[in-house]
Amino acid sequence: MDNILAAAKVIAAARRGRTALNSLDAELAPRDETEGYRIQRAVHDLLLPQFGPMVGYKIGCTSAVMQQYLGIPHPCGGGVFAKGVHDSGTQLAAADFVRVGVECEIAVKLGRDMPPSEAPFTAEWVAEAIEAYYPAIEIVDDRYVKWETMGAPTLVADDFFAAGCVLGGAVSRNSAPDLLAVTGRAVINGKQVGQGTGADVLGHPHNALAWLANHLASEGKGLHAGQIVLTGSLVKTIWLNAGDKVVMELSGLGNVSVTFA
Repeated sequence: MDNILAAAKVIAAARRGRTALNSLDAELAPRDETEGYRIQRAVHDLLLPQFGPMVGYKIGCTSAVMQQYLGIPHPCGGGVFAKGVHDSGTQLAAADFVRVGVECEIAVKLGRDMPPSEAPFTAEWVAEAIEAYYPAIEIVDDRYVKWETMGAPTLVADDFFAAGCVLGGAVSRNSAPDLLAVTGRAVINGKQVGQGTGADVLGHPHNALAWLANHLASEGKGLHAGQIVLTGSLVKTIWLNAGDKVVMELSGLGNVSVTFA
């Protein structure tokens, strides 16, 4: 069996079974992130029947606090499936995850396609493709026996912790605040546990979106109108317990909440 597909089957089986993934066998582990993204695409194909369709992307490691936490000095991307997208105020089961966590993000919805033929993309270019912004909670899942030893290529292959998102109300591009000045506050059970600003996301969230568009273009892929992109966390990942109520407050964009029963 092709090693890319074999690795994808191991990862997809762990995702479906909500079991902690151990390090992949040496012959299956991706040697670099390029190979990790090849496995990721195969994982997406395998998970589509259960979680699909894919409705967008998440970008990880876009802030200094997250790069330091994960020990990875550059952005990484992963997929977002339709069944993982929820409206603010929803209640989810903590038992549906291996070890659930949350991040405070600015999400965007695209109003036009960004085909690879139009690369390279700049922050200014991608800003014109945005239809709306959302206050967002990225749901992440530590679905690993020990993530610290997995290595970035394997984390990339498994969508870089992605487990869905919760979106607040849409704010049209014309009504949006200056993203550099947006302050995000992470509040768990009424207590603030983290804070950051839009400027913490690669200097500006549009820089993260441009990174993703260029990354996909290098693989011959594009972004499409209607897709959602999570641009990266303003705060360090917060790992949760059953019963926790999460509120992310993003100044000028609004609040978004979820409870994990």
